[in-house]
Amino acid sequence: MKTKVVLLLLVSVAVIRSYAQSTSEKTNIEHLTANSFKQKIFDYTKSNTWNYKGKLPAIIDFYADWCRPCKMIAPHLEDISNNYKGKLLVYKVNTDKERELAQVFGIQSIPAVLFIPLKGQPQMIIGAYPKEHYENLVKTFLNVK
Repeated sequence: MKTKVVLLLLVSVAVIRSYAQSTSEKTNIEHLTANSFKQKIFDYTKSNTWNYKGKLPAIIDFYADWCRPCKMIAPHLEDISNNYKGKLLVYKVNTDKERELAQVFGIQSIPAVLFIPLKGQPQMIIGAYPKEHYENLVKTFLNVK
């Protein structure tokens, strides 16, 4: 009996691990910390003038785990990340864990989504919108086809 329980437990753990790995592989979204943000996006400690470091346009989703509207837009951004793979980068910043970044960008309400073109100033939108709104900004503001 103990052998069956242990075997069942091991199989359950293997299934859960496999599912977690397959879901994480489906998304191209990277979570940023303050340090990785400064390395990949913009080092706000060295300059006040915006200078994007990336090679592709980007979207940064400022969110929190407890935020329902943030959870509503997450699938939209995952779809955009997958549909524009190689043309656009999508990042996430957990505002509860990365308070410094939230403060630097003046995030007072979430979701807040930052659209970063290769050249020029980024644009922030606050609130949850239909997927079409985000895709429209990708095509028009970020000029990604």
